[in-house]
Amino acid sequence: MLNEKLHSYIDGLISERNPLLTEMENYASVHNVPIMELSGIETMLQLLRIHRTERILEVGTAIGYSALRMADALPKAHIVTIERDVERLQLAEEFIQRSEHRNQITLIQGDALEVEDAVKEHASFDAIFIDAAKGQYKKFFEIYSKYLSDDGMIITDNVLFKGLVAEPEIETKRIRNLVKKIDEFNHWLMSHPGYHSVILPVGDGVAISKRRGESI
Repeated sequence: MLNEKLHSYIDGLISERNPLLTEMENYASVHNVPIMELSGIETMLQLLRIHRTERILEVGTAIGYSALRMADALPKAHIVTIERDVERLQLAEEFIQRSEHRNQITLIQGDALEVEDAVKEHASFDAIFIDAAKGQYKKFFEIYSKYLSDDGMIITDNVLFKGLVAEPEIETKRIRNLVKKIDEFNHWLMSHPGYHSVILPVGDGVAISKRRGESI
């Protein structure tokens, strides 16, 4: 992981976001809502631009920040996004309705482990972005990878979990268990027979997965 000085340097080079996105960043900071770190989301957006992505599935809406970032970066794209927390989903809808990109985003309320039927109506997807309950990453991947287009990619956030995946001793049992699940997911993903994957040490760790035998 990059040290804090380099993180700050890179973040300082990133262009200002529009007022609505800045408001969302401030809200997330004040209310402890997890949103993707700047360097991580900028990396993801650049990959999506290069890939010319048009249909995206997001597992984990939160307040709609990353969905709006993707819609803003990719004006031709449509994002289907899932959130189980009703309060956060309502807040996401409020933010999205205030945006010029409101027609690019479809919200699905429910647990991502339970709304497959609703999601598959919108399939297939050029990209799948997983950023929800970290302990369920493997299940999310297994459920929704079947709806990935032939040349699609899967992006998974938080796979380095603030560097804790490399820490030999963690005192808190809850965090230790969560780190164990993330570490198990990372090993499973990196040895998956059907995908080429790489973990980028940007933001909180971003994994990029592409089916084996397919062109980029």
